Order: sequence, then structure tokens, then C-alpha cells
Amino acid sequence: MKSVEQIAAEIVAREGGFVDDPDDPGGATKYGVTLETLRRLGLDRSGDGRIDVADVKALTRQDAERIFVEHYFRAPRLGDLPEEIQPSVFDMYVNAGSNAVRILQRLLSRMGFSVKDDGIIGPLTAGAARRAGDAAAGYLADAYGIARRNYYYALADARPASRKYARTTAGGKGGWILRAEEFISTRYHLTLAEHQKRTAAWG
Repeated sequence: MKSVEQIAAEIVAREGGFVDDPDDPGGATKYGVTLETLRRLGLDRSGDGRIDVADVKALTRQDAERIFVEHYFRAPRLGDLPEEIQPSVFDMYVNAGSNAVRILQRLLSRMGFSVKDDGIIGPLTAGAARRAGDAAAGYLADAYGIARRNYYYALADARPASRKYARTTAGGKGGWILRAEEFISTRYHLTLAEHQKRTAAWG
């Protein structure tokens, strides 16, 4: 398995550089780190006593990787989960915070395990995830990735401004869907026709 640091470096590469998209609720972002995150962590990169967009722009790849490892992997205890799902849950935690864990908890509930949908990895969630991994050996990562893909589609259903992240202007798969499918076996990827059918109601 790749190290946490290697996975963090891949996430940073996937996230890309500075973006300030008005349709993105996260606001100004660089390498996946938002202004809100810097303020929450009290990281004044410029040292001017304020935490603003200039601090986001000043972030380095190494800064982002350290933030992700410490605050998006170790702090939420993702290391307590089965190794096979750690990369996808980690990537999703950077993208959607504790919703990454809620997606897993809802999946575990559908599989018959009794866990709370609270976004926290405690002994019950970690234990249920390990038992699910044993019960569905080799398939838990795919099941999580599919649940994650469904989450993105549902977000875009509910928020038209977010649809550009799930579907390109030409009707292909948007960044959200491609990102989820990076962690799903190829045989479970949607075809273009299936994707277009799923998004047809968006007009």
C-alpha cells in the first residue's frame, strides 16, 4: 500500500493550483486547501496578522500535503479503517470533510452493520468497516467509490450551480465523477451513455 504521504501528494496533484470559483462553496482554494481551512487552523502564511486570500496563494505543495496528512487523515483517524478504502476516504475527506465518513457509515448500514451516521470514526465504525471488508473481500473499495459517485450526482441534482463539476459542457463526465471513478474498478465505471442518462434530467 502507498504511504499516507504518497496519497497526500497525489491528492495535491489532483486538486491543482489556485482557484477562486464563485460557484464553489469552499471559496478560494489552492491544492485543495480552502481559505476557511486556513482560518480554522489559524495559519497566517504571510505573517501579516490576517488570514485572507493572500495566504491561500502563498501555500506550497508541501504545506498542503502536511495539512492533509495531519488534519484530514490522522485527526479523523482514517488509519483505523481497512487499508483498501483509506485512499478513497482520504481523498473524499479533503473534498467533502466528514461527509466522507458519513458516506461510509451509510454504506455500512445498508450492508447490515449498526453504525451511527455521525461523520466520526470511532470503535464501532472502524470495527464495522473491518468486518465489512472481511465479508466483502476485494469489493469494499468499489462499493465505497460507487456510493461516493452517487453522492456527487445527488449534490448536483440538488444544486444546479454544482452540475458543472459532475458533467462537462459537452455532456461527458465532470471532475467529480472522474475523481470518484479513480478509486473504482474499471468494470464498475459508468459508460458515457449511462452517465448521460443519469444526468439527462439536468437539461
